[in-house]
Amino acid sequence: MCEFCHKHGEGKKWYLQTQNYAEDLLSDLRRRKFIHEFFLHPEHLLETEKQINMLNRLPSFMRAMISPFPIGIQKKEHYGQVVPIEDVEHVLGFVNSIVRLPCICRQANLGSEQRYCYGFSMVPDAESQMGHLVRSCGAEYLSGPNTSGLEALSRDEAVDNIRGLEKKGCCHSVWTFMTPFIGGICNCDRSDCMAMRATITLNYPVMFRAEYVAELNPDLCNGCRQCMRVCQFGAMGYSTANNKIIIDPRRCFGCGICRSSCTKDAITLSDRSEVALAANLW
Repeated sequence: MCEFCHKHGEGKKWYLQTQNYAEDLLSDLRRRKFIHEFFLHPEHLLETEKQINMLNRLPSFMRAMISPFPIGIQKKEHYGQVVPIEDVEHVLGFVNSIVRLPCICRQANLGSEQRYCYGFSMVPDAESQMGHLVRSCGAEYLSGPNTSGLEALSRDEAVDNIRGLEKKGCCHSVWTFMTPFIGGICNCDRSDCMAMRATITLNYPVMFRAEYVAELNPDLCNGCRQCMRVCQFGAMGYSTANNKIIIDPRRCFGCGICRSSCTKDAITLSDRSEVALAANLW
């Protein structure tokens, strides 16, 4: 189990614990202010990425000394953890309202509204404090086809949409807003997601590995390499001698999206704790 499961899940998968989605956490004024500022000023993400790039240019010994402090703050305020589609469906099964909203990373990066994020609440949408907070950010953030800015979806609609994004190569992740409150699920790719770029490219972890690792059954693999096309983490290679894919468990984040492109069902997810090379990598 990861450190978040021990801290916020009593040794169980922390993001599957309903208390971490509870509306009463939003009575914390610091959390409400953090959420409001987060959505109102997407440009702060670009500034953060700039600071991370500056940190990355420091000598390695200085990075090693400095990095734990901002990463520690990130864990307290806003971080993500990769989750496979099965766990996404589990979460969407116990919440009482689901809304699709613009992805703040893509808005900051591309300057346009791209609805890849899903917010949810344990109470109906009309009663959701989270919904009221996001709507209060105004038209600059919420400017889509739905006049309220938030598109209410059924569980089945949300699952279908997220599965469609997985087919396109998007990795699913849950995100905190002043930990341990989980405010939503995003569907990320390496080109547009600043958190993924910071984690993978700059070695500044703000998105952490899943509780799982992908494993290959070589007897079923036909070497088509379609799974390599969707892997966002560079965890897959190809053996020309064997005409088979290989998976590096040390790089695998356990998102499971490689499975959606495998026509032979050659890839499965295993518990990270059972894979020696990956057990302590988060």
